[in-house]
Amino acid sequence: MDTALGFSHFLAQSDGLIRFVLGVLLVMSVACWYLMFSKALGNRRARMRTEAFLSRFWDASSLAEFRTMLDSDGGGHAFATLASQALRASRDEESNGVRKLTAAGGIGEYLTRVLRSGIEQEATRAESGLSLLASTGSVAPYVGLFGTVWGIYHALLRIGLSGQGTLDKVAGPVGEALIMTGLGLAVAIPAVLAYNAFNRWNRVWLGRLDAFAHDLYTLVTVGEKLNSSAGVARALRVVATSA
Repeated sequence: MDTALGFSHFLAQSDGLIRFVLGVLLVMSVACWYLMFSKALGNRRARMRTEAFLSRFWDASSLAEFRTMLDSDGGGHAFATLASQALRASRDEESNGVRKLTAAGGIGEYLTRVLRSGIEQEATRAESGLSLLASTGSVAPYVGLFGTVWGIYHALLRIGLSGQGTLDKVAGPVGEALIMTGLGLAVAIPAVLAYNAFNRWNRVWLGRLDAFAHDLYTLVTVGEKLNSSAGVARALRVVATSA
């Protein structure tokens, strides 16, 4: 039996199509691992910034103080962006009544649209790249299987032409071709696991963002009605306690 059998031997015997399939799997794997590391790093950074931001937010004594703090905040996460959009909508309403179609229905309806738009934008951003992971998890096993079928086909052709159809001559080339199926699974499994993990993280993240949007709506609308820093400070404490 040929003791030189293995992946290197299979690669040396393979044709252009097999090498193309290997290249496709390699590109898919590199793209998925890059996306996994970058998204994991970005999510961790956003979570740390959000925790610090929320701590400062609930420590503010009034919306006016929070506006000042927000102007000096570096941002870089959805919670700060959403708060900035809500306070900008409130400031526009205070200054000139926001006479445009987006403000039809009053400050409550206007603020609802602003917050909903901010959450939808963050949902779109959070889901970016997940289609690549889902596609890789679905397609990579079949790409590897195609390489296996093609490799077995050519191995059997070579064996048939050589006239040596014994088991020891068939098992080696067929076993080598099965490497392609293993490579397809090796690409697909991390992509599927990462897709599920990021999907769960997005659900938790967007749930917290939605709850924060409700708090912002309460604070801004209550602040409009009370029209005093003391009243807003009491509202801040009430919402923080209930949260």
